[in-house]
Amino acid sequence: MPDGETRVAGRGEAIRLAADTPVLLLNAPLVGQRLGHPELSGLDLLELFAFLRPARFMVPTPKGLARAVDLSPPETDADVAPFLREAAASLLAMAETDWPEREGAWHAVQSLMRLRWPWAPALVQRIAQPERAERWLFSKLPEWSEQPPRPAPRTVTLDEGAVASRLAQLTGSAAERRQGQRDYAAAAARAFAPRDRRDAPNLVLAEAGTGIGKTLGYLAPASLWAQEAQGAVWISTFTKALQRQLGHESERLFPDPATRKRRIVTRKGRENYLCLLNLEDALQGGFAGRAAILAQLVARWAAYSADGDMIGGDLPGWLPTLFRRNGSTALTDRRGECIYAGCPHYRKCFIERAARASADADIVIANHALVMVNAARGREATTRPTRYVFDEGHHLFEAADAMFSTALSGQEAIELRRWVTGPETGSRGRRRGLAARLSDVASYDEEGGRAISAAVDAARALPSDGWLQRLNEGQPFGPIEALLAAVRGLTYARSEKEGDAGYGLETELAEPDAALVDAAGPAGEALDALLRPLVTLGRRLEAVLADAPDWMDAPARARIEGAIASLGWRTDTVGAWLALIARIGGPADPAFVDWLAVDRIEGREFDVGLHRHWLDPAKPFAETVLKPAHGALVTSATLRAGGDWDVAEARAGAVHLPQTPARFEAPSPFDYGNQAEVLIVTDVKRGDMPGLANAYARLIVAAGGGTLGLFTAVRRLRAVHARIADRLAREGLPLNAQHVDPIDTGTLVDIFRDDPRASLLGTDALRDGVDVPGDSLRLVVMEGVPWPKPTVLHAARRLADGGKAYDDRIVRARLAQAFGRLIRRADDRGTFVLLSAAMPTRLLAAFPAGTPVARVTLDEAIARVRLSSGAGLRHEASATA
Repeated sequence: MPDGETRVAGRGEAIRLAADTPVLLLNAPLVGQRLGHPELSGLDLLELFAFLRPARFMVPTPKGLARAVDLSPPETDADVAPFLREAAASLLAMAETDWPEREGAWHAVQSLMRLRWPWAPALVQRIAQPERAERWLFSKLPEWSEQPPRPAPRTVTLDEGAVASRLAQLTGSAAERRQGQRDYAAAAARAFAPRDRRDAPNLVLAEAGTGIGKTLGYLAPASLWAQEAQGAVWISTFTKALQRQLGHESERLFPDPATRKRRIVTRKGRENYLCLLNLEDALQGGFAGRAAILAQLVARWAAYSADGDMIGGDLPGWLPTLFRRNGSTALTDRRGECIYAGCPHYRKCFIERAARASADADIVIANHALVMVNAARGREATTRPTRYVFDEGHHLFEAADAMFSTALSGQEAIELRRWVTGPETGSRGRRRGLAARLSDVASYDEEGGRAISAAVDAARALPSDGWLQRLNEGQPFGPIEALLAAVRGLTYARSEKEGDAGYGLETELAEPDAALVDAAGPAGEALDALLRPLVTLGRRLEAVLADAPDWMDAPARARIEGAIASLGWRTDTVGAWLALIARIGGPADPAFVDWLAVDRIEGREFDVGLHRHWLDPAKPFAETVLKPAHGALVTSATLRAGGDWDVAEARAGAVHLPQTPARFEAPSPFDYGNQAEVLIVTDVKRGDMPGLANAYARLIVAAGGGTLGLFTAVRRLRAVHARIADRLAREGLPLNAQHVDPIDTGTLVDIFRDDPRASLLGTDALRDGVDVPGDSLRLVVMEGVPWPKPTVLHAARRLADGGKAYDDRIVRARLAQAFGRLIRRADDRGTFVLLSAAMPTRLLAAFPAGTPVARVTLDEAIARVRLSSGAGLRHEASATA
């Protein structure tokens, strides 16, 4: 109320008030969605916080905001409204002080005033104009400098006693000595021994159960080797959550922040980082409306960011979602756009700075995808690492599957066309084609100029804007669109069944019809006409570098080197497409699985194409990454993926190496018999959506929140959430969900971790890599047995690798990963509930030995969860006291 009084309002009145008057909000998209009024707008405190405290972490809840502004959190829901007024006043008062991020604020708020940002009028009154001109972002950012190439690492052998001493240093003198962790560190050290012969790295496979402390266990030998050998160790993860965790653990290695920043570097793919040239374009009028406001807030963040990482770095994950992702992806480095040294911000580029910093670092924290991309087509061949640690190693197989696959689809083809030709009629933005990027080479080298022209002409045979509509209308234009039209027709003819509406369709590339065979010939000729000039251009660029003209300075050389790397990637792609087209009507290659697909979301087509995956993607992984390395550690809590050591070796690529890997196993030290139990509910019928929703609601209420609900299908997740959200809200139990709430997954986990009464629903991304120790997670509920989806690719691998036993391994691995979310510390307690009467007994081996397993009714499960959660809460309170 205007006088500050707070009262409860119904949903209809709340919508009317919010539509008529400016209101204070915390996360406007989420509030709007829950009111059923998604276009809700107002004074969002998250936007104000992002402006005043850029690059600062905050859980986007009243409790998190209270912690961030040093206020007492609201005790009840009714206290939230007056608290938001108090928090807004506190933040606005900060704007009148000399707070740490003041520089640049006055300049930014003037721009935001012109953009009519709701908070700008209040801030303009409070932020005084500085006496001296502020340094603007592009002048404030530090420049990187070229360093001489790093010498090859020295050949050293780690002393076992020194490894144990380094581990003791990392764990601290007060920590208990854990023999399992010491044995693990000693086993991991074998990966850092000198290599005896070419293509035979020292490979160590280590399965370490939850609680062993494997992160510090491998950091001890890795950091010791980096110090003694003067080389870099790349630690690769699968999830961004573990990358962040590794960053925190590394503080034990180098407590001094400046030293740590120099010695430990986090690397991600180019698409994760802010592109300064894109940001400059956005700030100078390239964006409009809400997207322009986002650009200003991102500019504020960029001035204080540690590394410019927009995805999982110090940019709050909730910030882009406040703008409904309107413009955030356009600020990152999109495929094929980078002009390297031709960019005016090249010397300050976050991506280039990270690449150069990693060349001199001791520890580089990367991810599986980046490691594989770097090995396959990276520009940093001279600084390629010789030692790797692959944490979350059970995901190497699927990461390699994605990396070494081929897709000749409309989306991929149109992307290639744009990279070659540049902007066409009606196109906006700064995208430039080959001719513009390499104009100086074209004028200097006649043959290179002809190759560029030929490539641009040939690229016009690729799909262009509106290709999907033309396919739907039966009027494809050009040979590639004609091929895609034939793919679409055959896929619908062979794969669509009743009940398939809305889902993607696929069918084997076998026994193609006449239309597909007829379309393959012209499509292959068109791609060959494009491949030839691209290969020629690559050779001419290499020749220009070898015999450098007078005008080629260091920036021009770097730009041409970047163009050569990009050309290599594109020619490899087109070559793979030609091999895939040759398969149409020809013999199958037993090393690959080929199929046709129409991709759809909720009935709407968004792509059509031919796909090729390796039957065993561990083979190209071993050839590309492992063989050139001198040593590698592959580790995980579930490394054997529900099978035995032979399975672990096959999925890690060890079977393709000439040397047998070392094996190590350390079981979890947790007492699962007393800390956890598994309940298999027998009276919830499969396909009974009301019954499934009722089970989730009653279990969450019995646990008092603290529940992670896992689903195998987004459709069922949304249906259950719609049925139980209001019911739980009336119980005072917050509920968030992936694929429902307009919040990124990382922030959802932060919210869940921060509130013991909150619950979270999600799919595969939450089944693995989520670390929520303590009372915030005391119940895991799975909707059913997580059987693999019956795709063409899965069917081929199942046939080649054991049939039913292959499916069982996948399910056991998924169950083990889901159960692993439950017990993260020695004092954790929890229950794992599987809502499936059809759970086969043979799959129970997925759970740790000694874990009690019982088949019960839903009523009995609820009684046990209530008893277990009550005991857990009492235990937590006792431990806190």
